[in-house]
Amino acid sequence: MEYLNPARAPYTAHDRALIGTEHARQARAHFARHPSYRPTPVRTVPGLAGTEAVHVKDESGRMGLGSFKALGGAYAVHLLAEHEGGGTPFVCASAGNHGVSVASGAAEVGVDCVVYLSEGVPEAFAQRLRGLGAEVRRSGEDYEASMAAAIEAAELNGWRLVADSSWSGYTGVPLDVMRGYTVLFDELADPGALPAVPARTGGPAAPPGARAGLEAYSGSLNGSSAATGGHSAPHGAAGAPTHVFLQAGVGGLAAAGAAYVRDRWGEQPKIVVVEPEGAPCLLESARAGEPVRVQGGRTTLGRLDCLEPSIIAHHLLHHLADLYMTITDDQAADAARLLAGHGVHLSECGAAGAAGLLALTPAARDALALDDASRPLVVGTEGPLEPK
Repeated sequence: MEYLNPARAPYTAHDRALIGTEHARQARAHFARHPSYRPTPVRTVPGLAGTEAVHVKDESGRMGLGSFKALGGAYAVHLLAEHEGGGTPFVCASAGNHGVSVASGAAEVGVDCVVYLSEGVPEAFAQRLRGLGAEVRRSGEDYEASMAAAIEAAELNGWRLVADSSWSGYTGVPLDVMRGYTVLFDELADPGALPAVPARTGGPAAPPGARAGLEAYSGSLNGSSAATGGHSAPHGAAGAPTHVFLQAGVGGLAAAGAAYVRDRWGEQPKIVVVEPEGAPCLLESARAGEPVRVQGGRTTLGRLDCLEPSIIAHHLLHHLADLYMTITDDQAADAARLLAGHGVHLSECGAAGAAGLLALTPAARDALALDDASRPLVVGTEGPLEPK
């Protein structure tokens, strides 16, 4: 399923106050003091999906924790400890990686941590959490049930909740989590991190007819035309990807990436949000014009299996994303195998953004002006194996 965003509009000063390059600079300065911090590599795969090259930001080695989540929960924990002091335990719910980050951060500041996992989260994650000093509690059949248990525990015990999703009345901590994620995108702005896209000569910034194709595609999918206002960086701007594919559960990474990309590189890069076919909460929220809970279905993409979006993520993505799409479990598995053949080793969740790129229909490719001169960015969010 593909849904071209009819609400697409430019990045605003209000968006920048939520998430922008300045927040990334602050978070990166914080992590620069961490002994395990190093920028993660960018793997380039020439010719993938009919493009000039695809850049894969490989988060599998992030700070020894195995995923981009190392930048989020730990950052929020560190800030809470700095502002409020230690002592009061932290609590969270997790599908795996967020809990590892929160537990790691709590251990670093010497504060107790309790992590709620649903019954479906692999025991390997529970073992790793215990190895970081966290108390692990199982609750419910899905992420939503474990989150409800964590919220209840926080209220009953006076513990500090560190969630990576947001809802009415709870936005401050998840916003800090998202700002932590921007570090990985800020690393892409370092000199030489992304090779410059060669400028087109003798032609417009986008292929002839691309705008018309976008409008036609928007009309065919949505019954309305897409708004694409705002300035655009020229095609081939140094260091800027032409497209950014971001997988999403509740949407924290996707929204953080979208806001950073717009602040750093303007309106030109096309942003695509990729969700599991069984959990399209952001796509359906975009279609409805407000955050909605979806019924969902079965999916093996456990770290993306979320049925309700973060309200901050929806707020940003509903006008910053160009396209929402879903992928099947098989498409994610195929993408992981394909990238492994190019020396990029990711889990199926980690390869979901690449799966979206590979699964685009011809109409969507035309609407996004994706061609053999494009250099998309995908984020390899986690490594190929469950932690041991």
